[in-house]
Amino acid sequence: MLDRSGDTYLYLQISEVLKSRITSELSPGDLLISEAGIQREFRVARTTARRAIRVLRNQGLVHTRQGEGTFVSCPGEGVEQVPLYRQIAEEIANRIKAGELAAHRPLPREVALVRQYGAARETVRRAMALLREQGWVFTIPHRGSYVSPEERRPTS
Repeated sequence: MLDRSGDTYLYLQISEVLKSRITSELSPGDLLISEAGIQREFRVARTTARRAIRVLRNQGLVHTRQGEGTFVSCPGEGVEQVPLYRQIAEEIANRIKAGELAAHRPLPREVALVRQYGAARETVRRAMALLREQGWVFTIPHRGSYVSPEERRPTS
């Protein structure tokens, strides 16, 4: 089934197999095979299983609910979904704009944001990197991230 010695990554091959199942066997709202199920069925590592699901999620074919699983999306649902790290960054930027988070004050710690958003650590880190890049926050190594003063923030 999988061409392990070919030039196409395994996760892309798996995502194509799952895509075929979605279009032929599954309906919107149906539960997709779990990461563990993908690992067993295709004899691959967890990272490979996650990447295969991520491809489908990025294509808008599935959506994941924390603690529940990955489900087939309705046609058109999720196609224009904003990645979670961007949603987190936007929400934090809006809180800064609204004055809920004051200049030079610390942002919630990474672990608190992971809990609050039910996100992976890497997702929160990407959100913080985006906020830094946009000028909303600055980070002091080993101390944390802080709200930028108004003159350093984006104008829009």
